[in-house]
Amino acid sequence: MSENLKNPKYGIVGLILLLFTGFNSFSQISTGDLTGEVNTINSAVPFLTITPDSRGGAMGDIGVATSPDISSQHYNPAKYAFIEGDGGIALSYTPWLRELINDINLAYLVGYKRLDPDQVISASFRYFSLGNIVFTDFQGEPIRDFNPNEFALDAAYSRIFGNNISGGIAFRFIRSDLTGGVSSGDAETKAGLSVSADLSTYYQNEINISGKDAMLAIGGSISNIGTKISYTENQDKSFIPINLRVGSSLKVDIDEYNSFTFAMDINKLLVPSTPIFFDDSTDNDGNYVVEYGRNPNVSVPQGMLQSFYDAPGVERNDGSRSVFLEEMHELTFGVGTEYWYRDQFAIRGGYFYEHETKGNRKFFTVGVGLKLNVFEIDFSYLVPTNQTNPLANTLRFTLGFDFDNFRKYN
Repeated sequence: MSENLKNPKYGIVGLILLLFTGFNSFSQISTGDLTGEVNTINSAVPFLTITPDSRGGAMGDIGVATSPDISSQHYNPAKYAFIEGDGGIALSYTPWLRELINDINLAYLVGYKRLDPDQVISASFRYFSLGNIVFTDFQGEPIRDFNPNEFALDAAYSRIFGNNISGGIAFRFIRSDLTGGVSSGDAETKAGLSVSADLSTYYQNEINISGKDAMLAIGGSISNIGTKISYTENQDKSFIPINLRVGSSLKVDIDEYNSFTFAMDINKLLVPSTPIFFDDSTDNDGNYVVEYGRNPNVSVPQGMLQSFYDAPGVERNDGSRSVFLEEMHELTFGVGTEYWYRDQFAIRGGYFYEHETKGNRKFFTVGVGLKLNVFEIDFSYLVPTNQTNPLANTLRFTLGFDFDNFRKYN
């Protein structure tokens, strides 16, 4: 049985949460002289971590340090300060987990507006529909149909500091309704609510490589720094997916028509790791006793700090445990490349890596982009390394609208 089931009181709500936020098990994976336990980091509202746009989705789910675009809000709002334009909007659509179910979808609307040469405001709306679910009573009789859904609404401000660096801050409101108020035993369910903030920075500098103009960029952001969320009055509150993202990119202009970009992102969830408990051992307050790792029921600030050293540790064959190695396993990596011809046609590719014990998401991505005067059209496709992966054949579509070009051609 999952260690996660030892503390919360699960009913209908718990089953839905397990389905959509991940089931945590402790099966074994052997690698040389190490034995890794499958111990994913769990959080509520994981839809906040899904890459919403086609450009980032085609480049290995990266974007913290790529050149600014309309969809920068998800990765790094600070990039907007350097965007070449007065304003724009974009709409993205992603059919999600089509290998499992055919009615889960993510929609993403984002836009920005320049206030002056140094300041930009931006906003986005993310809507995640989890398909139709039929609730039944204990006798299996239908109670009602419901479409679980989640959304996040945010606004951001970014500003240039000096010639090469910018900063950004965003505020977000999150609502997650997984049950529609259906009761679970004696527990009355409710929609989960949370508020959060993002902090980000972006640095870019023009350099020269073998006589060719190039742009070196470095970015960093901490997103979803916010309150815990709960779906019943008596359920333990869960962390939302607070995420640290850092990365860099290098864009090289081959000539006046052709350019290449190479980029990489590293992510770390700033959420406590699930510990390993002594079997059925409880303290005087009835809480299960932690054998390896640390107590995850802590405040948000403490949980963010604790996430760097609280892993139970990878077990060696001699019985000792390596906490550092498991903390390294919690990092995910994305690498991507982008080719532009005359800033009108783009070809993109990338790769995303997550360790086997932390979710085992490994996939390649490809995509194309096209600028047509006022409109920008982007498309991406996900190719998993394991064809049984539920993310297989994921498509993303993005349609952008550039205000500057609209004025230019009208």
